[in-house]
Amino acid sequence: MSAVASVSQPDLPDLIEGLPVLWGWEAEIAAATSTDGPVFLPRTNLDLSQLSAGFAIALHMHQPTIPAGVQGELINNLQYMFEHPYEGDNHNAGPFAYCYARMGDFIPELVEQGCNPRIMLDYSGTLLWGLQQMGRQDILTKLRQITCDRTYQPYVEWLGTCWGHAVIPSTPIPDLRLHIRAWQHHFATLFGLDALSRVRGFSPPEMHLPNHPDTLYAFITALQSCGYRWLLVQEHTIETPDGEPIATPHLPHHLVAHNSEGATARLPVLIKTQGSDTKLVGQMQPYGEARSLSPQPLGGTTVPPLVSQISDGENGGVMMNEFPSAFKRTWHEIRQGSSQVVGLNGSEYLELLAEAGITAADFLPCQARGHHRLWQRVSPGAGRQAVTAAIDQLRQEDPGFSMEGASWTDDRSWVSGYENVLAPMQDLSAQFHQIVGHPSDANCRQPHYLQALLHHLLLQTSCFRYWGQGEWTEYAREIYRRGAAILSHDF
Repeated sequence: MSAVASVSQPDLPDLIEGLPVLWGWEAEIAAATSTDGPVFLPRTNLDLSQLSAGFAIALHMHQPTIPAGVQGELINNLQYMFEHPYEGDNHNAGPFAYCYARMGDFIPELVEQGCNPRIMLDYSGTLLWGLQQMGRQDILTKLRQITCDRTYQPYVEWLGTCWGHAVIPSTPIPDLRLHIRAWQHHFATLFGLDALSRVRGFSPPEMHLPNHPDTLYAFITALQSCGYRWLLVQEHTIETPDGEPIATPHLPHHLVAHNSEGATARLPVLIKTQGSDTKLVGQMQPYGEARSLSPQPLGGTTVPPLVSQISDGENGGVMMNEFPSAFKRTWHEIRQGSSQVVGLNGSEYLELLAEAGITAADFLPCQARGHHRLWQRVSPGAGRQAVTAAIDQLRQEDPGFSMEGASWTDDRSWVSGYENVLAPMQDLSAQFHQIVGHPSDANCRQPHYLQALLHHLLLQTSCFRYWGQGEWTEYAREIYRRGAAILSHDF
């Protein structure tokens, strides 16, 4: 096993006056994320032709940043939990912290035992900064080892996400690329540009896929401009071009996005099957499901299907208590048996398909939910005014028709009832782009710019609209007040 000391160190400064590096090294980030060629194929120990099916699991880790320090300073919610252990379920702070670190124990242990594990990791930028703020180098060192030490490829794959855990459908379009690029900057400060060059898939916060055509198009093109090759989507957030449910969710698809001006963008997607219960991952259900599958036709041949699933990596008793033993038991069972069912990571699977001659052109097309009805009513390219009129007409005819997007669960709206958060979000976004504009890399490295960008991105964190009105919406209003003050005084 390689020692941690052998791991290459990050190429960018880790912090600037205590602030996370969210911008300022655009050329270096662009070079790393535009790297061509396969990442996992040269090091995979799997042969696609020998497999009947596979499964891929991802762990989503997130804690928001809140203005709740002793002096009202910005701290991570995990820190708040440690400092207030008798409020709610804050007694779980210790177990949560270990959940953020434990893959750094599990993966080396399993590899040393001759197992062939796989895991995809999705950590929000706010959580990563929180770990830095708290001085939890114990956690970051474990993550750095399994990320940067080549011994642990292709066992571990990181997925990119939005730095501030923003809900994409209700995030101002100009801010989508800010979140995506900010996460890439921050990740590179912690794990290096080489590690960033291996981040090819994207996990949207709350698994929330926009279905307004202009927002979806902007999202896909922003992902592409930032070097992402594929996207993880929830099964019920997409449909076939005929408006039907996806018939083959275990095969990769091509997400097609038309905007109101007639432009088209496409991006490969892997489909997370329905169900948001952490029990699915916590009890390794994707492995059991994959064992019931056999090769399926794709691109003129047959390929092993992939069962893809993601869940919170820390929330709930199942993830905290049952997952470790279930995770380890699965890999030992695969090692000891002669099963043709194995774990894969998303990019590894797509690269193996490409090696077998299956390209994105062979993937079945899909589109965001509701687009079949929309494009029956109006043609792509009819213009924003015509598309808006068609959406309004469909809403009048069917109150259930929505262009708010769809997420891991449809039991809540991220828009209705949150005008006291959304209006400040829109206002701060407009101020930021009007006042800051497009500064040079050198200016972006200045603390006053980072403070402005930080508050701007933090305000869009989903948590401020997840927990209902009250303390959390007040957190948002305070972040807005501080962000607006920074823009008015420091620029």
